Amino acid sequence: RVHEAVVQVYAARAFAWRGAFSVHTWVAVKPAHAARYTRYEVIGWRLYRGLSPVSVSSDRAPDAQWFGANPWLLRDVRGAAAEAIIAALQNLVMSYPYTDRYHAWPGPNSNTFTAYVARHIPDLRLSMPANALGKDYIATGWTLTRSPHGTGIQLSVSGLLGLLIGPQEGLEINVLALTIGLDPLGLAINLPGIGRIGKARRP
Repeated sequence: RVHEAVVQVYAARAFAWRGAFSVHTWVAVKPAHAARYTRYEVIGWRLYRGLSPVSVSSDRAPDAQWFGANPWLLRDVRGAAAEAIIAALQNLVMSYPYTDRYHAWPGPNSNTFTAYVARHIPDLRLSMPANALGKDYIATGWTLTRSPHGTGIQLSVSGLLGLLIGPQEGLEINVLALTIGLDPLGLAINLPGIGRIGKARRP
């Protein structure tokens, strides 16, 4: 049993046909000495049932499968740094601006939510998977902001067109919400649907 605070971000292939194009991402946290993890994620069917699409639940393990798909770890933060992220996350989730809508393409969706969390908590230092469709949906119109990792900049046009550049993400071009990218420092390329090819980032 881990007694220190933990923040983890996971990705797994999306459900059904969406899995050919995208992944589903979520954030799992455990305060120090807590017995269970809490998962924060956006789930589209909740909105169709009259609920907020933002799910906050302690019913599932942080690394539980997503509709049969095994997840992989994108980020792992522990100790005092994790405690600070958890404190900020609890308030930030309440301000998520897209609780009244969900669209698998181009967003907002589960990846929009995870990227939103990362942009507003730069200490999380999260690089979103290139095939996390919806991660570039920021707002309608032209938006210039920092990248999810917090060390780069990103231009988005309603999530359909855009450009991201930063030392961790490299260079990404978004066309119709699909990402093509080059990460020269990480010796990798990013392709639509496939994601990252090359050296894996450390979580």
